[in-house]
Amino acid sequence: MNTPGETHWFKSSYSNNGGACVEVAALTGARHGVRDSKRADGPFLTFRPAAWRAFLHAVEERGTR
Repeated sequence: MNTPGETHWFKSSYSNNGGACVEVAALTGARHGVRDSKRADGPFLTFRPAAWRAFLHAVEERGTR
């Protein structure tokens, strides 16, 4: 299982530069992680593939409103 230090995290190109950023990482087992960039050593959410697709769909839907 990945830990935050073993994982390469990415910030969205849409992130603002004020520090309020979300980072995403590909984890082992086709899972994805999401964390607050201000708390790199803090907790992170883990999504299984189906939940990740649902999360992305919800984000995309919200962005079109």
